[in-house]
Amino acid sequence: MSPAAASASPGDRIRTYEDFARVHAYLLAAAGIPPSLHQRLYRKLADEVFDGGEVFAVEPCEEGRQRRLVLAADESLGKESDVFLVDHAWSFRLPDALKQLQEVPGLAERMAALMCVDLDRRIETEEADEQDSDKSGSLEHVLQVVEKERARVQERGSDSAAWLELEELGIDDDMLVALDLSAKFPNLVALNLWGNKLQDPEKVMQEIRKCAKLKALWLNENPVLGKSIDKAVLDGLSGLEIYNSHFTSKAGEWALGFCADIVGADNPCSSVESTLLGSIEIIDLSDRCIHKLPEVFSPSNLPSLSKLNIRGNPLDQISGDDLLKLFGGFTQLQELEVDIPGPLGNSAISILESLPNLSLLNGVDSSSIIESGKHIADSALEPRLPEWSPEEPLAERVIGAMWLYLMTYRLADEEKIDETPVWYVMDELGSAMRHSDNANFRIAPFLFMPEGKLDTAISYTILWPTHDVHTGEECTRDFLFGIGEDKQRLARLIAWFRTPENYFIQEYRMYQEQLQSNSICSSTKIEETPSTKSIRPSDGRALRVYTDIPHVEEFLTRPEFVLTTDPKEADIIWVSMQVDSEVKKAVGLTDQQYTNQFPFEACLVMKHHLAETIHKAWGSPEWLQPTYNLETHLSPLIGDYFVRKRDGMDNLWIMKPWNMARTIDTTVTGDLSAIIRLMETGPKICQKYIERPALFQGRKFDLRYIVLVRSIRPLEIFLSNVFWARLANNQYTLQKTSFFEYETHFTVMNYIGRMKHMNTPEFVKEFEKEHQVKWLDIHESIRSTIRCVFESAAAVHPEMQNPFSRAMYGVDVMLDNRFKPKILEVTYCPDCGRACKYDTQALVGSQDTIRGRDFFNTVFGCLFLDEQTNVSPLSDPDLLLDYCVADTAFPPSSQFHLNGLACIDPASARAEHFATSVLSSRATTEHPSAAATAPFGFNVTVTNPASSLPGANAQGLAMARTDLAPGGLAPPHTHPRASEVALVLDGSVLVGFADTSYRLYTQLLRAGEAFVFPRGMVHFLYNMDVAAPALVLSGLNSQSPGAQLVPFSVFRTEPPVPDEVLKKAFKINGQDVHRIQRNLGGSS
Repeated sequence: MSPAAASASPGDRIRTYEDFARVHAYLLAAAGIPPSLHQRLYRKLADEVFDGGEVFAVEPCEEGRQRRLVLAADESLGKESDVFLVDHAWSFRLPDALKQLQEVPGLAERMAALMCVDLDRRIETEEADEQDSDKSGSLEHVLQVVEKERARVQERGSDSAAWLELEELGIDDDMLVALDLSAKFPNLVALNLWGNKLQDPEKVMQEIRKCAKLKALWLNENPVLGKSIDKAVLDGLSGLEIYNSHFTSKAGEWALGFCADIVGADNPCSSVESTLLGSIEIIDLSDRCIHKLPEVFSPSNLPSLSKLNIRGNPLDQISGDDLLKLFGGFTQLQELEVDIPGPLGNSAISILESLPNLSLLNGVDSSSIIESGKHIADSALEPRLPEWSPEEPLAERVIGAMWLYLMTYRLADEEKIDETPVWYVMDELGSAMRHSDNANFRIAPFLFMPEGKLDTAISYTILWPTHDVHTGEECTRDFLFGIGEDKQRLARLIAWFRTPENYFIQEYRMYQEQLQSNSICSSTKIEETPSTKSIRPSDGRALRVYTDIPHVEEFLTRPEFVLTTDPKEADIIWVSMQVDSEVKKAVGLTDQQYTNQFPFEACLVMKHHLAETIHKAWGSPEWLQPTYNLETHLSPLIGDYFVRKRDGMDNLWIMKPWNMARTIDTTVTGDLSAIIRLMETGPKICQKYIERPALFQGRKFDLRYIVLVRSIRPLEIFLSNVFWARLANNQYTLQKTSFFEYETHFTVMNYIGRMKHMNTPEFVKEFEKEHQVKWLDIHESIRSTIRCVFESAAAVHPEMQNPFSRAMYGVDVMLDNRFKPKILEVTYCPDCGRACKYDTQALVGSQDTIRGRDFFNTVFGCLFLDEQTNVSPLSDPDLLLDYCVADTAFPPSSQFHLNGLACIDPASARAEHFATSVLSSRATTEHPSAAATAPFGFNVTVTNPASSLPGANAQGLAMARTDLAPGGLAPPHTHPRASEVALVLDGSVLVGFADTSYRLYTQLLRAGEAFVFPRGMVHFLYNMDVAAPALVLSGLNSQSPGAQLVPFSVFRTEPPVPDEVLKKAFKINGQDVHRIQRNLGGSS
């Protein structure tokens, strides 16, 4: 909602309509209420007239799981003829929702009834269930049902076909045997046993097999399913055409007759004559699991067919072109319902071009589809009804259902807009209004200010007809009023409706392919030659600094800098606001004054631009969680959500506003409706939540790093030795109710007054002890990740470079449970209160004490005086010496944690440190790699700075000799830390690797030929000669490349990968798993 009191002034009490119109002018215009209704609205607001109950009625629908609003008045309601007040039953800020439901008396009960999530608790339902349970479950009652149907058969004639409905009668295995159905119904063609208690496959098959004339059988929701009975049923009943509502491979005339309502319980028959098929005009084949249409489904057999529904079928045994050709032969076909995308392709327009006689496609007029250019068309969307489990408390049920009912607005006045939106639920009348693309009513939130002031405002929703509405007609509204397909209307409707999942899954896959093709940084070397130097004037005068940041004013105390209150005379402008060309012009600044911001830095500091920049530079790197800009990429996100749900993967997400700090309007949820509805409170990104973060003493934490940027092109950046951990206050949990607990899932506590600061060295010491890790290894990964972020900006946005820019950014990092860093966000002009307040100790470099009061002295010294005190360059880790010969005697238990091996004194280096003969001969069977490689017929010898080539330490390289026995194989494997170039010295070797799009690159190499395996790619080497060995020499660009053999990673881990995982992943049985494990030399 826009500014609520823009025209109001203190004392503007509403006494007349003129007062009302003047004070509420902006609100009336923003709400879109027709001017002809303003005076009537005023009278109802002033007198608190709620007369909707006299005009409308609320009716149950969708079997009581939803309600609808109908016009109950005796007379029709004309367009814009009246206006109605709708009360708000519940208003709240999102973090308070669960607490209010749990604590406000009667609130959860009212909301549960309004949202239809209390059906199982209603007395009438419970009594009905009790009555039903008294009847069902007894043999006597079932026999009564059977005898009644038997009598009907006798009336038609003893040889008549029988159709038996025994659904949900509590029939167990022994009762089924006792019923002896085959004797009572020798011509039984359909048997419905849905929802009973059948468990024993042998007993069930014993009885069903006797019913040899069965055409249809339903065993749905019986415990016997899942016990290999399906195959027995299909093999044992040769004429079965429908099984558990699905077509079998034998489906023909009878199955088509059933779907066309020619055959049924009221008209059972054992066969369908061709004349009856020829009269079929409408046939519904939806959700029949049809892979290939029956041969009898043809224009010659169904010449009158005018309406066809084939939704929900894979139809994967016939091509889309053949289907279109088949359907084109039905000359009377006017209406078609089909999944889009689906078996007929991805475009409604393409389908219509192939089937020009269609007048309706998925309930939408064909001409309107062509005119609008819509590729997806559907007018019959299935409503998304609330789901809950019986054991769920009412409050939690309401939380799950509320996104189908919520509305929202923000409060505002002339000075500011409220950072946190208000959500509300309309009363029972307003909440019963359902959606329609062709709505006949419109609603709008409205704040009535009887005293003329915002703090006295009363919130309502205003309802008025936009078309003529007749008695008994349903009253609907457009849930997405004013939002067209240019704003992702179809995708946003998923908040309330179930739409074709295939379309969104395809959008997700296309988006992933696009990301995978992005790799600017991996192919572009960012220039690093330092270009900046001290800007201290040659005459030695102090640099004048203008700032509006209190910490800089207090702690910048170096004599080289002096504060000034006049920005025009400053050398350095260090402020919290954006300094753009308009600000410069207004204040009188010049382009030769240094500022603490870079042009176009929004590519880093705005969350959606940061993700976009990284995606363009790196594709989809591991250190950035899957991230979607909801304003542009909602469809791929929905596809990602559906894929994760289908595959049983984690599906928790975090919604973040583009440009708000301190976790304002940030929400954690696994509810797709919530994700979509939260778009209404402002533009956001949706990012995969790190569900399994590294924890500190059971609590979640993140790390704030300070990055100092002197230049973008060339890239010249430094990492401050001062960083700190931000800790959540509560123990971490993934219980659904915890997502409303700020102090469980968020770490920024200094703005809520309950921050528990921990000194960084103490945190690191305790973390290493708790997790048995080396912090400096983690620190190196974080350094590399942060550098990648700024390389992204330099590669994608070189226009950021400005020689008069120097900036400080806060980079927030979280570790997952494998201690891998994940980038959260980059912050402009970060709050450095902790850095200034607390002394700490450097964990790298000198490890000296760093005084908090010197923090900004250090920052300004680095950025403007070319100093590197208490900072470290974020450049590639090049050697600072000519070489670093490994000190093989360095004690492994040393307190120092190094990325490599410690160096000896360079003066002690000798030529033999740089030479090795370890590759001159084949590895023996006693070699450590021999046991692992024996099953495949290969041996590998790798140089190692610790044992065979100390001069290679810190040089980023290794060499390997691979001996392949005749027919030997170096099986599929990866080197996680290195690329490899392999040179064949002897023999013929087939080599290959697969990339991340599963494309295979292979080549047969002979002596003298080489091949490159990119870093991390799965690759193999195979000696094609079964009579002679082969020899390969490789170079790798890491002194510790690592090697992970795929077969061992899957079948020889310790502890073993669970058998169920292996069986499902490789579509094998348990015996296969154990056989492979034995063959690889592992335990089974």
